[in-house]
Amino acid sequence: MKKKILLLTTGGTIASVPGGQGLEPHRSQVMERELEQLRTYYDIAVRDVMCLDSSNIRPQEWQLIAGSIFDNREGYDGIVVSHGTDTMAYTASAVTFMLPDIDLPVVFTGSQLPLADMLSDGPDNLRTAFAMAASGYPGVFLAFDRKVMLGCRAVKVRASGFSAFESVNARYAAQVSNRGLVVDSTVLPRRTGEARLCPKLSENVFLLKLTPGLNPAVFDMLAAMGYKGIVIEAFGLGGVNVLHKGLRGIRRAVEDGISVVVTTQCLYDSANLEIYQVGAKLLELGVIQGRDMTSEAAMTKLMWALGQGLEPEGIAELFARNLAGEITP
Repeated sequence: MKKKILLLTTGGTIASVPGGQGLEPHRSQVMERELEQLRTYYDIAVRDVMCLDSSNIRPQEWQLIAGSIFDNREGYDGIVVSHGTDTMAYTASAVTFMLPDIDLPVVFTGSQLPLADMLSDGPDNLRTAFAMAASGYPGVFLAFDRKVMLGCRAVKVRASGFSAFESVNARYAAQVSNRGLVVDSTVLPRRTGEARLCPKLSENVFLLKLTPGLNPAVFDMLAAMGYKGIVIEAFGLGGVNVLHKGLRGIRRAVEDGISVVVTTQCLYDSANLEIYQVGAKLLELGVIQGRDMTSEAAMTKLMWALGQGLEPEGIAELFARNLAGEITP
C-alpha cells in the first residue's frame, strides 16, 4: 500500500516562473508534472498554504505553517513542506520548537533552480523529501542535495550552489546512496510525550553580530526599543571585548531582564564561555551559553521560549536542555 504524504506549498524558487521583474512564486500547478511521477510511489495530497518568496516569510507565517502541519497531519504518514531556500533554515528551526514531539516526519525542501527549468535540482530534492516523509521517523527535517538534516541544525551555506545546506555540528539524519535512503537513527530526536502545537512566539529578539569596536550603547538602544532577548554572535569560543566599557551594555541588558544568549560567529564548533577570561566575565553577568547551536536555532528557540511566557531564569534552564537535537548534550 502506498504511503499517504501531504505536500504543503509555501512558494519559493521551487515553485517560481519568470515574471516581469524576475522569478515569481506561483501556486502548486507548477509542481504537477513532478508530482505525477511521484504518485507512482506515494498517495499524495496537496494544500497551498501561501505563495511567497521566502524573504517575505515572517514569524506570523511560521505560525501558519506550524498550524497547517499540526491540523492536517491526521491520516497521513508524513508531510513535505516546499519552501524558498533563503529563510528555510529559520522556518524549519522555528517549526521544530513549535511542534514538540511531532508524531510523523515533517520534511522541508526547496530548490536553487525552479522546477520549470530543465536542469532544476527540485525533482531530486522532492524525491529525497518524500522518501524521508515516508520513512516513519518522526521529527522536523530539511532535505536538500540528497541529504536530510534536522531542521534545527540546517544552515544555508551557499547562495547558488546545489549543495546549499549543511548540517552544522550534527551528522546528517539520512543520506541517499546506492542503498536508497539510509537513516542514521542515532541523530533522530526522541519523543517524550504527545504531539503538541505551541505556536506562540515573541518577535522581540535581536540577532547581533559582534564587531571590533562595537559601541556598547547598542544594548541600551535595543532595551529602549522593547527587545526582550538578544542573541550575540561573539568571536571564537564566545569572546567579547571586555575592555573599553565592552561589558557595560550587556550588564545593563541582563539587569533589565533581557535574556542574552552568546553563540559563535564560527560556523562550526561550540561557544564555550568557560575557557577564557572574557567568557568567564560574561557568565558572571548571567548570560546564556548558546553552545553549539546554529544562530538560526538560538534565535528561534529564544523567540519560542519568550513566547511561552518564561522568565530569564526559566529561559536559561531551557537553553541548557536539548529539546530536539539543537544542542549536543
